[in-house]
Amino acid sequence: MSDEQTPRQTPLYDTHARHGARFVSFAGWEMPVRYDSIIQEAEAVRTNAGLFDVSHMGRVEFHGPGAASLLDSVLSVNVQRMRIGRAHYNVICDRDGGIIDDCIVYRLGDQRFLLIPNASNTDAVLDWIESLRSSHEETSIVNVTTDIAMIACQGPKARDMVAQLADSDTSKIRPFRARTTTVNGVETFLARTGYTGEDGFEIMAPSDSAPAMWEALVELGASSCGLGARDVLRLEAGLLLHGNDMDTSVNPYEAGLDRFVDPDREGYVAGASLRAIRDGGVSRRIAAFTMIQRGIARPGYSIIEGENRIGNVTSGGPSPTLDTNIGLGYLPIAYSEPGTRVAIEIRGRPVEAEITTLPFYRRSRSA
Repeated sequence: MSDEQTPRQTPLYDTHARHGARFVSFAGWEMPVRYDSIIQEAEAVRTNAGLFDVSHMGRVEFHGPGAASLLDSVLSVNVQRMRIGRAHYNVICDRDGGIIDDCIVYRLGDQRFLLIPNASNTDAVLDWIESLRSSHEETSIVNVTTDIAMIACQGPKARDMVAQLADSDTSKIRPFRARTTTVNGVETFLARTGYTGEDGFEIMAPSDSAPAMWEALVELGASSCGLGARDVLRLEAGLLLHGNDMDTSVNPYEAGLDRFVDPDREGYVAGASLRAIRDGGVSRRIAAFTMIQRGIARPGYSIIEGENRIGNVTSGGPSPTLDTNIGLGYLPIAYSEPGTRVAIEIRGRPVEAEITTLPFYRRSRSA
């Protein structure tokens, strides 16, 4: 294994080890998959607060007079109209409308933005953006992934815990808003976003301050959680995972992400393809299902109707919150309506399932 292939330890690696984490190598990082029970960790997030080390996610800053126009040519949302302190979920599509990645973009200033690509896609995203950069001059792109740690504090009590460490009134930060403030004595970029279906913050601070930040939140009652619980929680919340539920073979209309796409902007590289897809309609789309009979649907399992294979499971597993088995997969439009009965082929036998609506789980909303 070359130096380039050797997994990197996260800034929080020693902290995770002290808390008994089980590690997995993911996108070049050693990441905690679980500390104790994935079910217990998921329950902690749904009922109290959980901490996730998401430092493996990309953090890329864009500066300069051309930053807004460059990002506007690449992202599916209208970056030019974003207000400072706002966050937008979006997809990055190739010229044919295939999804290279899904990510969040924050506007930090008039000419400054922060993009959060998925861990394994950061290089692909940067390569794609660089290929378009020549027509958007005076833009500086800085990859700060290893300099800035990223901790997600999620759950019904997460906001109160973060507020106890912050020097400013964090209650003023509304969902999909962000600001720079002091947390645990360190200048921190605090964003009210997440990937669990619960309220909370994503905390971005210098890497050397991350262990103390983590321990301070644990002392306030937050539970250390791994990637296993995060995958359970995001599936319950109906949030797609790139590489499972979407990739360049999938367009955002098939993935049910229409509301995050503005294809009518001049200069948007995927605009023409996405307009054609939108206007012509799609033949398949992502569908959610719950298992009626006993069985766990795993990614790659066939979705069948009678003797016919009509799709594949892209995500699936038990839902501890709902006490049932759930999943996602792409199906022809005729089979994707809620209430439709299908079957999942599990170990050579059909197991009945029913199409339902997303999300599977929805938290009680607060301000």
